[in-house]
Amino acid sequence: MSTKELTKDNFDDVVADDGFVLIDFWADWCGPCRQFAPVYEAAAERHSDLTFAKVDTEAEQELAAAFEVQSIPTLAIVRDRIVVFSQPGALPEAALEDLIGQARGLDMEEVRQSAATPEDAPGDGGQPGAPGQPG
Repeated sequence: MSTKELTKDNFDDVVADDGFVLIDFWADWCGPCRQFAPVYEAAAERHSDLTFAKVDTEAEQELAAAFEVQSIPTLAIVRDRIVVFSQPGALPEAALEDLIGQARGLDMEEVRQSAATPEDAPGDGGQPGAPGQPG
């Protein structure tokens, strides 16, 4: 499966319909983004049961701002409408595979409970996805 272009217009539909979405925030001018792209595309082919989306941060500045993207590439994972991971940096293939495995293994009921009780998320500074973050 190839990646989907994610925009502010289709974001809600994609996240609601697909349930488990990996999001690559990138820009055309970004060297590390171009290096990460083939790794991300290959993972999308291997994990056809998941949705792999890409957000062009130049075209979708509002969406990038909503995820508090300050550096690209940034990878985010959304499960059941909850951001469970968000971190800048291009990942090597093995690290991306490990991260996907960790995200698949999350107990989403536990993540929902953790997200509902912010006092249980030590030092997350209000960052999205801190409760239940893999790794």
